Amino acid sequence: MSVFYHNPRCSKSRQALALLQENGHQPQVVEYLKTPPTAAELSEILKKLGRPAQDIVRLKEAREAGFEPAGLSDAALLAKLAAHPAAIERPIFVHGKRAALGRPPEQVLHIL
Repeated sequence: MSVFYHNPRCSKSRQALALLQENGHQPQVVEYLKTPPTAAELSEILKKLGRPAQDIVRLKEAREAGFEPAGLSDAALLAKLAAHPAAIERPIFVHGKRAALGRPPEQVLHIL
């Protein structure tokens, strides 16, 4: 199963989703601002990305939400991201046991 964590207002997110669709993939699209992933789901995504929690934080949005990521443990950071999904970097594509951050958008194709 494939899941695409999407913000339709973001051009990079729209570009990455279009690339997947142009290559014959129709992932489940989750508008993560409306349906935020839980801290546990974010933890699983990070394992598939092979990256630390800091790598999926939008710093400006985190600061606007009132938290500084650098001073938080991974568990605390994931709880903050689940509570403030605008601070999650986008898009994230999960395909099976792998995941990719769509920055640049073409990165989503590398895990297919």
